[in-house]
Amino acid sequence: MGNRELGAMLNAYPDSIGGRLEDITAMLEREELRGAFTSFYILPSLYHSDLDRGFCVVDYDLNEELATRENLETLRALGIDLKLDFVLNHASVMSPQFQDLLEKGEASEYRDFFIDWNKFWAGCGEMTPEGYIQPEPQYIEKMFFRKPGLPILMVQFPDGREVPYWNTFYQKVWEEDGKRKYLGQMDLNIQSPKVWEFYDETLKKLASYGAKIIRLDAFAYAPKAPGKKNFMNDPETWQVLERVHELADKYGLKLLPEIHASYGEGVYKVIAEKGYTTYDFFLPGLIIDAMEHETGEFLARWAKELVENKISTVNMLGCHDGIPMLDLKGLLSDERIRGLIDTLVARGGYVKNLHGAKNMYYQVNATYYSALGEDDRRMLLARAIQLFMPGKPQVWYLDLFAGKNDYAAMERAGKDGHKEINRSNLTAADIEAGLQKDVVKKQLELLRVRNQFDVFSSSAIISAAAEGTMLALRWDTEEEMAVLVADFADSSFRITIRDNASGQVKYSFCQE
Repeated sequence: MGNRELGAMLNAYPDSIGGRLEDITAMLEREELRGAFTSFYILPSLYHSDLDRGFCVVDYDLNEELATRENLETLRALGIDLKLDFVLNHASVMSPQFQDLLEKGEASEYRDFFIDWNKFWAGCGEMTPEGYIQPEPQYIEKMFFRKPGLPILMVQFPDGREVPYWNTFYQKVWEEDGKRKYLGQMDLNIQSPKVWEFYDETLKKLASYGAKIIRLDAFAYAPKAPGKKNFMNDPETWQVLERVHELADKYGLKLLPEIHASYGEGVYKVIAEKGYTTYDFFLPGLIIDAMEHETGEFLARWAKELVENKISTVNMLGCHDGIPMLDLKGLLSDERIRGLIDTLVARGGYVKNLHGAKNMYYQVNATYYSALGEDDRRMLLARAIQLFMPGKPQVWYLDLFAGKNDYAAMERAGKDGHKEINRSNLTAADIEAGLQKDVVKKQLELLRVRNQFDVFSSSAIISAAAEGTMLALRWDTEEEMAVLVADFADSSFRITIRDNASGQVKYSFCQE
C-alpha cells in the first residue's frame, strides 16, 4: 500500500538517538514507528569526518563507532531506503588525498586533486611577497566569499615551499612538535580526472549502502572561473551537475541538489526544469507565516505553482541547518519576512551574522516546535499541512518528538555553535517519554496514513484553495480522495480519505 517514492523520510544523524545507528534502527523496529517511514536521510557523520558534524569528510567509509553494515541491512529489511550526502566541493585536510599531498608534495599523484591557487589565477594578477597571486579587481569583484579575505590555505610541501590552495570554508593552522598541523575543508579541482574517478567511486559506495537519493552538498561552489561569482556559475554548474548525474545513473541514484536562493531568483525553477528534484525551502517559513497571519493564501499559491510547473520536491519543517527565511524573498514582502524573523528570535531563535553583517544570514536556528511557540496544536497542524503539500516529506527527528531549543548545547559548542540549538541527542529515556506524548503519537499516526494510502502518489491530482483563515489541500486519484481542511484562526483541522467508488470514508482525523 502507498507510494514508496513519495513516502515519508526520517532525518537524523547516526548518533542522534541513543548514540549509535543501531539505536535508531531499534526505534524504527518498534510497533509505534512501524510503517511511519519508507526512507531515512542519515546525515554524513555516518562517514569518517572531522568537522561540521560530518560535512568535512575524510573518506566515505562507514564510521564504525556510529554505524555498521549490519545496521544498514536492518534498515533494508524494514523496507527503508536511504538518502545520503555527497560533498562535491571539498574534502577534509585529513583525507588520504590531502595527506598524500602533504607527504609527497610535487611528487604526489594528488598534486592537482585540490586547486593550486597560483595555477588557477595565472595571468590574472600579481604575485605577492607571501607567495600567492593577488587577482586583479575585475576578476574577483563578483566573487562570493564565505569568509573574510581570500580563500587560501598556505600548504607547506616537504621541500619547505609554501603553496597556496583554494579553501572556501573552514581552516585552522598551528604548530605542534615543530610540525605544521592543519584542520579544514579543501576545495576539489573538478578539472582533475582523479576527482571524477573519486566521484564515481564514492557514488558506487553510497549505492552499496542502500542509498536511493543523494543530496549534493555545496555543489554550487565546485565550478570556479576567473571573473565569475564562483557560486552557481552558469553554465558550468549545470554542466558539472549533468556529468555527476550520468555517474549516478549507473548506480540507480537520484540526485537532490542542495542550494539556498531567494524565491525571486528562481533557482528552484531552473533545477526543476533541468529534471532534478529540488528542496522545498519555502514551506517551513510559509507555514509559520500562515499561522502568524492566519491565512493560507501564500501556501495555496505555492502548492498551485508546484503542481502547475510539475516541480518535484523534498519538503520539510525543521532540519539540521535551521529554518530558511531569506529564501522567501520575492514570495513574501521583505517587511513580512523581517517580522517572521523577529518573531522566531523572540521565541528564542538565533540569527547568525554573516561577515559581520546583521540579519544577512538565510536561516534562523531554532527547533520548529519552539518556532511555533511550543504549541502542540500548531505542531500537529504544521505536520498535517506538510503531509498534504506536494513532494516527499522529510521529518527532522526533533520535530517528531516536539523538541525544544537546546541552549545548553549551543553554549557547550561555543563560538559558531548556534546550530546545536536544534541538534539535541535524545536518549532511550527521551524516546520512551516522547512516545507517551499525544503530539508525538498523532504525528506518527499521520505519517503512517501518508505512507499507507495509495492516493498519496505521483499520479494524484493535487489542488489547493485558501479563503479567509481557511486552507484546503486535496489529493485525487481514480480510486481515492484525501482532503485536509485547516483553520489558522484556532489551528483546527480535519482530514478525510474516501473511497471514490463506494463513497466510504476510509480514514478520518480531527483536531477540534
